[in-house]
Amino acid sequence: MNDICWDEAFCSEGANCFRFGLDDQGRAYIGSTTDQATYVSDSMEALQALIFAVKAGAADHLL
Repeated sequence: MNDICWDEAFCSEGANCFRFGLDDQGRAYIGSTTDQATYVSDSMEALQALIFAVKAGAADHLL
């Protein structure tokens, strides 16, 4: 497994904290700060599309 370089955690108003990471192969990661071993990994483009969908309200039920 590649080492993941995690960014500083992002916490929303509801205290839901997430972190974003990138490995040396260019794969992107989104993970919870409460469980360091659990994360979602995909291409940068796929995770950006997910984030844009959540911001647009199309996927708010996932949160």
